[in-house]
Amino acid sequence: MRYGRLKSSPRLQRALKALQDAQGELSTMQWAQAAKICAVSSVAAELRANGAQISCRQATEDGQRRWYYTLLKSPEGQQ
Repeated sequence: MRYGRLKSSPRLQRALKALQDAQGELSTMQWAQAAKICAVSSVAAELRANGAQISCRQATEDGQRRWYYTLLKSPEGQQ
């Protein structure tokens, strides 16, 4: 799989910062808006490839499925 490098990708840096700032879980919509990103699940996969540990859970609310992402551990060298 080809993926962006955190060191050189402003998009991935914004996405990681949004998760770090949340200090908990973010819904797909919250994360997309906070980091100004699209394709949230792909961004999560890229961050994981760069060493981040991110959990994802699905919940059904008001009859609709929603996904929530939580940063468990930042990549090495990233606080």
